[in-house]
Parts: sequence; structure tokens; C-alpha cells
Amino acid sequence: MLGWAFTFLIVALIAALFGFSGIAGASAEIAKILFVIFLVLFVLSIALRLIRK
Repeated sequence: MLGWAFTFLIVALIAALFGFSGIAGASAEIAKILFVIFLVLFVLSIALRLIRK
């Protein structure tokens, strides 16, 4: 999931560099959403691992 977030971030940066603001904005939003989902799942994983031990 984190890899996809970085992929969309790179796409957003390249699109912004070439002036495609719509694609850059959409890719940046997707990257943000994927990063937040990654963080939530990561924190849940750590919490469950601590509870099990």
C-alpha cells in the first residue's frame, strides 16, 4: 500500500512538472488517501500485536 502511495506521489510530481494540474491534483489526493489508509492499518497492526503478547 505504501508503494502505491509513493507511485501516485511520483505521478503527481511529474504531472505537475509538465503542467497537468488536474492529473497532479487527483494523483496527490489518491496518494494522501492511500498513505492515511496505510497509517491506520499500521497502527492497528502494532496495537493488535501488543495486545496478543
